[in-house]
Amino acid sequence: MKVEIIERGNYKASQRLKKIVADKLNKLDKYFDEEARAKVICLKQDKKEKLEITITSKGFLYRSEVISPNMYDNIDLALPKLETQIVRARDKKKTKTKKSVKFMEVVPFEFLKEEPEELPEVFKKKTFSLDPMLIDDARYAIERLGHDFYVFLNAKTGRVNVMYKRKDGKLGLIDLKY
Repeated sequence: MKVEIIERGNYKASQRLKKIVADKLNKLDKYFDEEARAKVICLKQDKKEKLEITITSKGFLYRSEVISPNMYDNIDLALPKLETQIVRARDKKKTKTKKSVKFMEVVPFEFLKEEPEELPEVFKKKTFSLDPMLIDDARYAIERLGHDFYVFLNAKTGRVNVMYKRKDGKLGLIDLKY
């Protein structure tokens, strides 16, 4: 696996850290071929350190992002998350292959169809009216309600907008065009 370590912000990775990251990522080589690439981003946010690991291989993407006061702890937290994703994807691929092999033995070739992946059912449905409001009013509403997102009708544009809270605590805005 090819490992690329990127330092951002005020963070400077030591040679020891780079070696530990590379060694621990190389333990995941058993799941990948030589074409796999790992991109590791180390950065400092406020008083905490953030580690982002993205592994790409044969069109698959595995990603883990961890924030803690210590970068060495981040490594130990991020790798199990990645391994869980890899194993889950691998098992899913194996089950699909096994199902299709059994299916091929029973049904003639002309009737083969790929089974759609099962999606979760809609558990709850809400209906509400959209009142026109300004973006600032939506900001206050999302904070007041304590939700992760808020759907509203933008009074200036007349379009449906979605305001959402990002992982970094900032707000994002989706402007729907139809």
